[in-house]
Amino acid sequence: MKNFQDKVAVITGAGAGIGRALALELAGVGAHLALSGRNLENVAETAALCEKAGARARAYQLDVTDRAAVYAHADEVRADFGPANLLVNNAGVSLTATVEELSWEDFEWIVNINFWGVMHGTKAFLPQVIASGDGHIANVSSMFGLAACPSQGAYNATKFGIRGFTDALRQEMRIAGHPVGVSSVHPGMVRTGIAWKARAGGDRDRDALAANFDRLARTTPEAAAKTILRGIRRDKAKILVGADARVIDLLPRLLGSGYQHVITAQMRREVS
Repeated sequence: MKNFQDKVAVITGAGAGIGRALALELAGVGAHLALSGRNLENVAETAALCEKAGARARAYQLDVTDRAAVYAHADEVRADFGPANLLVNNAGVSLTATVEELSWEDFEWIVNINFWGVMHGTKAFLPQVIASGDGHIANVSSMFGLAACPSQGAYNATKFGIRGFTDALRQEMRIAGHPVGVSSVHPGMVRTGIAWKARAGGDRDRDALAANFDRLARTTPEAAAKTILRGIRRDKAKILVGADARVIDLLPRLLGSGYQHVITAQMRREVS
């Protein structure tokens, strides 16, 4: 997909952060936008901003954990816009907890949103993206889909899963000869509200964790959106967002499993 003019773009988690920034960036280059999220008010605000920029946009309330709802959403988008060209499975949440601290409730919560949300969206929209004749699917993983980190086991599980699923899908599209590019997206720490909506296990102070995240995050949502769309235009299999993501990507490739010693040492310093 070399350009987005008059293409139908579907974005989940479009109420804020990277999702909103992607919508606004696409609005500026002539895409038609089907935007969804759990909080309809926030998504409607994104859609209004896109319309102000001259784009055709519609807001939808959607729970990506509900498979039937995602399939119904795909039908609705086709009826409203025609077949989707671009799907960005962006909706996601965060959880900080060791495996020992992790409750089953929290584990199921993050898997249902992060992992199953991507599976539902991909399966529901894939026939449309293929039929569009010029399509792309971008699934948002994380830099923690490239290397594991202590206290992020559940999050790692979802993001590594997205990466593996997406890599397999890309190969399948090529073997089948379908006109569909596929990318896994690996943001580092981006200045969004995700940390303030996260869950934390044990006696961890979630607000302190979120404040520390904001202190360390260097990449803006707008910069992230530009990087993602540039990667889609170039049909990159792996889109790295931010300098921190590039470093994390490099560690396992240079050190193999030895990267764990580096991350463990850094985490020990932070908690000491």
